[in-house]
Amino acid sequence: MARILKWRRPTGSAEPRLGGVELGERPWLVLGGGGVKGLAHLGAWRVLKAAGFEPEGIIGTSIGALVGACLAGGQPLEELEQMALTVSREEIATMPRRLLWTQGIRSPALYRGDVFMSYIERVIPADGWDALRIRFQTNAVELGSGKTEWFGVGARTDVTLAQAVYASSALPVFYPPCALPGGLYVDGGTEEALPILRAAELGATAIVAIDVGRAESADADAAVKHGMLAIHERVFSIMSGRHRRKVVSEWNGPPMLYIRPNVDQFGTLEFRKLDQMIEEGRKAAELALEGANRGSRGSS
Repeated sequence: MARILKWRRPTGSAEPRLGGVELGERPWLVLGGGGVKGLAHLGAWRVLKAAGFEPEGIIGTSIGALVGACLAGGQPLEELEQMALTVSREEIATMPRRLLWTQGIRSPALYRGDVFMSYIERVIPADGWDALRIRFQTNAVELGSGKTEWFGVGARTDVTLAQAVYASSALPVFYPPCALPGGLYVDGGTEEALPILRAAELGATAIVAIDVGRAESADADAAVKHGMLAIHERVFSIMSGRHRRKVVSEWNGPPMLYIRPNVDQFGTLEFRKLDQMIEEGRKAAELALEGANRGSRGSS
């Protein structure tokens, strides 16, 4: 369990705020996992930036790792949105047909990890860790030990930024585990799909968390209808989602602005409605800021 640094209320009246949340000197942005639904992070980020939010650091898991690395590198939002809207299934989810044909269920995954890695390398800052302007961490789970490891500032940088992002995004069955010094690594959302505890451990004075994970309940018939990947995704979301929701509901750490885009209607690898995912992120961030402002006015 992460150690939460004791938060002390800032003194004085000049402390920055986001909505009704006091940010303090070291606010962190936390981006959760959820497949391509994580493009909602971009819509939310547009609203946060317009509100003047400047995070001290960013923690991203799975798709949040990919988006977070790009944001930490200072890439223009318009450029990121354009790349997001034009990404194709072939760049993300290409099947190794020959391998599947020869190995069948013994294949490590249904999609090619090298193709996904090539996409990550094209999208993230070319100079890797050295290009990041904002402190950044991501996580992955070592398959043998089951332990979460952290990569980035104050953690491991003995691997490339692309390798760390891929490891955090290597959803079991979808993508092969990532071989790194220390073992084989899979999706960071296996244990920490919305790592707000880690942000507190790193000394965040406030947290802005964007949660694109699945809701508690889902249509079981629809999952079965869409096949084994949808069933596996649902089982994975049950396991990781229970911990995620518990941490959020019992949160007693630094002040947190929690943003929950309405993306449950989209699939993990649904490429037909990418613009709608970004729009849901924008709407959710605006609602969160509106609600925080209302609450702040009501308590004053």
